[in-house]
Amino acid sequence: MFGFGPRYNYERFTREMLDPKQHRALFEDAPRPGERAPDFEGRTLAGDRVRLSDFRGERNVVLVFGSGTCPMTAGSIRGLNALAEELRSDDLEFLFVYVREAHPGESQPAHRSWEDKVDAAERFRDEDEVTMPMVVDDVRGAIHRKYGKLPNPAFVVDKSGRIAYRMMWTQPAPLAAALDELLEAQQERGAEHAIVQGGEDLSMPLNYALFHAYRALERGGRQAMEDFRQAMGVRGRIALAASRIAEPMSENAGKIALTAALSGAVLAGGIFAGMQLRKRRKPLAPDPYSFPKPKEPRSDRTGTDDYESLGI
Repeated sequence: MFGFGPRYNYERFTREMLDPKQHRALFEDAPRPGERAPDFEGRTLAGDRVRLSDFRGERNVVLVFGSGTCPMTAGSIRGLNALAEELRSDDLEFLFVYVREAHPGESQPAHRSWEDKVDAAERFRDEDEVTMPMVVDDVRGAIHRKYGKLPNPAFVVDKSGRIAYRMMWTQPAPLAAALDELLEAQQERGAEHAIVQGGEDLSMPLNYALFHAYRALERGGRQAMEDFRQAMGVRGRIALAASRIAEPMSENAGKIALTAALSGAVLAGGIFAGMQLRKRRKPLAPDPYSFPKPKEPRSDRTGTDDYESLGI
């Protein structure tokens, strides 16, 4: 879920990496709202050279960092894909920077070469249908180091080349609100730079781990899952168990709801048709569930329903 240690490309995820004070310290070292975004140059999976400074004066840029074994990345990527498809334009570009594995294991180990990292990025792109340009950072994390080294932050760089907004953990909804405010400020006031939505978001979407941990850690392999359990304790076991069930259900929620609705409609229709048929024909024998209504003095009634419901 997180992703830093004494070495940049660490081999195992450990409990020491969970310290929130370290997370905050890393984020404080990252470029802050109003500061110039550190320039970088990288190559995308499509083979294109990308330099951040090339966008200055032309487009705003959303920089998102992540990896295939990061549950936070897995939790945010679908919403981010949708946001990028909706908002990418001549005024706004999205760049996903593929960094070190947050939870390496035998299936997806720590990167030893740039080619290994490209393979991991391609797997993530294909499995999660990422359509935005994906820049693969070098093995030493040259780009990632400039932006704090956290596993899944996001930065909005406006047309002036400065940070307009940053998130400790990428979340599509607040990111969309920040982009709406930035684009509105630029269109209405003509300002290339603006700090939006208070400049930053430090909240952690814990539901991402609850719903998406298994999918991300499965890419890493059994060792990644075991390290996650050991580091997180009971919470880790619950997250893995819950996400193994919850994510497939959430992906197929529409099908499940439709099936339930159709089944309910068929059952209700069958019951109604049976009732109507019974009304139209004369009973051949007394109904065993029909009881004679006892006569009672009117004065004994209470004004409420005369009979209690029978549980079946």
